[in-house]
Amino acid sequence: MKKTWIVLAVIAVVILIIYSSFKGTYNTMVSKDESVNAAWAQVENVYQRRADLIPNLVNTVKGYASHERETLESVIEARSKATSVNVNPENLNEQSLQQFQQAQSGLSSALSRLMVVVERYPDLKANQNFLDLQAQLEGTENRIAVERRKFNESARSFNTYIRSFPKNMYANMFGFEKKAYFEAEQGAEKAPEVSFE
Repeated sequence: MKKTWIVLAVIAVVILIIYSSFKGTYNTMVSKDESVNAAWAQVENVYQRRADLIPNLVNTVKGYASHERETLESVIEARSKATSVNVNPENLNEQSLQQFQQAQSGLSSALSRLMVVVERYPDLKANQNFLDLQAQLEGTENRIAVERRKFNESARSFNTYIRSFPKNMYANMFGFEKKAYFEAEQGAEKAPEVSFE
């Protein structure tokens, strides 16, 4: 009879240890997954801030450079494309993140062309409203870089956790998948050419 109680106690302890291991690992995975989702929400937040600034910027430039219609339309079109690409943080894979990044790159490129146009208009460059919008846009670009870095750190922490043994078995069992990272855009490793003609 005493042996039976000992065996039952050992089985109960083993079950408790296994339960605690599953529970702790699962809860940590959920917590890290939520951190990635929150970081992604911040990335989207700062990109939305940039998108919200663009109509005001375009309208200000339009008043001074109305014959630069093609450039202004390309900025508006790029903004439309960038805001139409939505990524669900639950399905944050390399392909969806790459689509998001491409749309945002198109907007960044259009904004760069707009700033080149602005250089031709000294009155516009001196306009206080334009200067305020430009400063806000520059600040937003910095925020984007910060939030992308925070997102990558959160994704790295999550990915490292779910890929280490034995947590990788739990991650497979519970359906947790690796998160994608923001990566440098193609050509970013090359320095831009500057020429003074």
